[in-house]
Amino acid sequence: MPDATRELAMFPLGSVLFPGMPLPLRVFEPRYVAMLSSVLADTEREFGVVLIERGWEVGGGDVRFGVGTVAHIASVDISEGLIVLLATGTERFEVVRWLQDDPFPRAEVRVLDALEIDAPTLSALDTAEALVRATLRRASEFVELPWSPDIELSPEPAKRLWQVAGIAPLGALDQFTLLRSQTATELLATLVEETQAAELHLTADWGDDQPD
Repeated sequence: MPDATRELAMFPLGSVLFPGMPLPLRVFEPRYVAMLSSVLADTEREFGVVLIERGWEVGGGDVRFGVGTVAHIASVDISEGLIVLLATGTERFEVVRWLQDDPFPRAEVRVLDALEIDAPTLSALDTAEALVRATLRRASEFVELPWSPDIELSPEPAKRLWQVAGIAPLGALDQFTLLRSQTATELLATLVEETQAAELHLTADWGDDQPD
């Protein structure tokens, strides 16, 4: 049922989670410790991740974007007052309505359809991946990056599509634009455009740092 909804515990963050990408977290704020304790007691071990539009991750009072990604907990280490976990993005959702934040953020969400990939899209994906890797390779000569240009990605096109977006050297707002793409063609066109813009920006910055 495409219009079916579900309730999810929510973790607003200052970064975007894409399907197929890892999410390491160190959680100490009491409301999110309580949230994850609740999530871990459930067999699905899932929560939602949304980008914060305004505000901060700690302390509440944030304003959140309405499209996010379901995170599935892969591993967890619990100590007194601290939870260290690794989750993985699975599927995208849109927020239908926010519920009360007490004792932790929750929302009613609707899962979004997976993006369809055909033969022309596969070719565009290869082109976009080559561009992203080349940009990472050049950038890695000057700055420390979270992703290696040689990182191994999934052989499954549906996963690789989002992973290529996830390793691109883009800011959170550009990543959010990719996350809410309605087609794979739209995602890849935007990814190429934003990666080229990021490379030009980085190249200009490097040029400014060079001696006369």
